[in-house]
Amino acid sequence: MAIEYLGLSAINGPLVVLEGVQNAAFDEIVEMTVEKKTKKLGRIIEVYEDKAIIQVFEGTDGLALRNVHTRLTGHPMELAVSEDMLGRTFNGIGEPIDGLGDISSDIRLDINGKPLNPVTREYPRDYIRTGISAIDGLMTLIRGQKLPIFSGNGLPHDELAAQIVQQASLGDDSLSSEQFAVVFAAMGVKYDVADFFRRTFEESGVSDHVAMFINLANDPVVERLITPKVALTLAEYLAFEKGMHILVILTDMTAYAEALREVSSSKGEIPSRKGYPGYLYSELASLYERAGIVKDRHGSVTQIPILTMPNDDITHPIPDLTGYITEGQIVLDRSLYGQSVYPPINVLPSLSRLMKDGIGEGYTRADHQGLANQLFSCYAKVGDARALASVIGEDELSPIDKKYLIFGKEFENRFVGQGNHANRNIIETLTIGWELLGLLPRAELDRIDTKVLDQYYKPTTLGGWSE
Repeated sequence: MAIEYLGLSAINGPLVVLEGVQNAAFDEIVEMTVEKKTKKLGRIIEVYEDKAIIQVFEGTDGLALRNVHTRLTGHPMELAVSEDMLGRTFNGIGEPIDGLGDISSDIRLDINGKPLNPVTREYPRDYIRTGISAIDGLMTLIRGQKLPIFSGNGLPHDELAAQIVQQASLGDDSLSSEQFAVVFAAMGVKYDVADFFRRTFEESGVSDHVAMFINLANDPVVERLITPKVALTLAEYLAFEKGMHILVILTDMTAYAEALREVSSSKGEIPSRKGYPGYLYSELASLYERAGIVKDRHGSVTQIPILTMPNDDITHPIPDLTGYITEGQIVLDRSLYGQSVYPPINVLPSLSRLMKDGIGEGYTRADHQGLANQLFSCYAKVGDARALASVIGEDELSPIDKKYLIFGKEFENRFVGQGNHANRNIIETLTIGWELLGLLPRAELDRIDTKVLDQYYKPTTLGGWSE
């Protein structure tokens, strides 16, 4: 028989203290009834002798020391999961908010997931096409990878996330029997941003294979810590139990980290770098490492976490720790955005560490790796030419440096920039890359095999574009 506890000992922000507790466990879910009518959920985050500290998901508004009845459930937070969740919209703790009724399922899973033996992981190979040339061509997303987007306040990461959801597929030649779906989790977003995502998915006709979890900026901060776990729990079920390939987009991980800092401060914990708790790394890792492919299972979980870097500082603890855990990053650039380049991806600090094993012959095309290496190399030289031009003037540059300036401008406008409605396949992306290299003398192309150059290289004039 469940024991019900009357009253509370203390209330501090999103936390409450309950005394006289018996057999309480860390991470256990509690049900709280306020004045015998309003129900709230909480989670035990600390146990000391007969005292339990509880995080209240819906916030502590309306709670007083004497008007709360608390019941321990005896289990951690669980989510009822089903394939019917695709096409639905939920709040940050997995409750439907689209007016279509509750999810009926006998399968309930612990939102913290189960430890995955590293030996059971398979190495990611096949690529996921996003339709965005800068990503598909130069920092290819591989199934089972975690590839974050580093952005900044005011940059179009929301538009980019929506475009990826609309366009993502299992490559241009994927088998029709392979099922693909998207789990989208938004944390701490404003109402107009949440409405933008919801409206965009509906208008583009992709809502039926997208499950959305929305935590608004005015929702309780504690709920923000649950949202990515709930989303990943559904993703793991669809991938490893139903054999689907799932792309998980998490935005904004900075809001998640700031919620973690706020709760840590409420608990009186000693802060680490910039006030974040010392366990920020392990908390981020517990989310990011839920991506991957498991042996003898047909599905995969691929993650694209999106985070806004405070003051565009890539050394800030959140992007810094994220970079250690994940396999690369996509960096959005404010100066490119100021030049109306969309998506404003700065390719030089961006990379995909798993790209080399998921492209080339049998995956994309045999010339892909060499072309990507050459585009990186040439664009790096553009920076040198621009720096020199700023000192001595563009007219004083050598002919080859002037060609690099032209290449850089066309690369940013035609390869990186493509608009938010262009959905390019991998052949279109590679073709544009070769047209760009045609602006430079063949002698400058030292990162590509001679046989590949013989097959694909053709001198290009600015008027000879064919997109």
